[in-house]
Amino acid sequence: MNQYLVPEPDIDGDAVFRNFMRHNLGKAADRFGLTVVDEPAFGWRLRSIGAATDSPQGGRWLRVVSEECGWAKGNAWTGNLDANTVADIVKPHVLDLHEWSEGNWRRQRAEVMTLLSGTPCSPTDVLRAVPDVPETWWVELRRSLDRIALTATGRTHAGQRRVVERIHSRFGDSVDATVTRWATVHGDLHWSNLMRPGFGILDWELWGRGPEGMDAATLLCYSLLEPTVVATVRALFTEVLDTPTGRVAQLYVVARLLGRADSGDHPDLAAPLMRHAENLLNS
Repeated sequence: MNQYLVPEPDIDGDAVFRNFMRHNLGKAADRFGLTVVDEPAFGWRLRSIGAATDSPQGGRWLRVVSEECGWAKGNAWTGNLDANTVADIVKPHVLDLHEWSEGNWRRQRAEVMTLLSGTPCSPTDVLRAVPDVPETWWVELRRSLDRIALTATGRTHAGQRRVVERIHSRFGDSVDATVTRWATVHGDLHWSNLMRPGFGILDWELWGRGPEGMDAATLLCYSLLEPTVVATVRALFTEVLDTPTGRVAQLYVVARLLGRADSGDHPDLAAPLMRHAENLLNS
């Protein structure tokens, strides 16, 4: 067995599922004639697994996502492949894919992608150390988000109804959650989806139309533990953050991330998120 796919002891349910995902990754690698050459990375709540691989054509990224059969459909299921239409952005490109079922309870989707150079800016979604990136990295970030915003798509990340429901459920019905400006957004622009030292954007599952400024708002909220980075993001995206829609986008992201914190994710971000929301609501 490949050294990077050796199962761990089945000490609890998470370990059992990680081993199941390692099995899936190995099965997909065999199908595509790939060799896993690094430790696999697990996605949020173990929903996916991915690893660098080698092939006769060079390095590739292999990703396998697992879902209950009833959820294995829709925009999130096809997002990475659909993103092949996004042009002039440094991002992975899906080269091949395969789907299969594990019994009648899980559906698996394996995607072979181009492999970006470098490493993620952070090992976690939340930034806890200032990233060592050149000034040109920030220039490319701004250019890329501008390019994404103008990309035509029939996909939706967050429509008006969803924005209203999420903001009102967290901050009350009196908050104006009206979106007047829409754009195409990546939808999950956190620090472990951004590459360095050369710029690149990973994980295109959730991209689609949403409130203008949502990507900048997402990056800002995931930066709240590093004030100097918050200042940089705010200065870079002032014209999309400091608008009525930009403020709605920030409240939407805060509400989403507070929901994650409620379920145990990034508890250290909860208080800064609440302070950020209070500043927005009082401005």
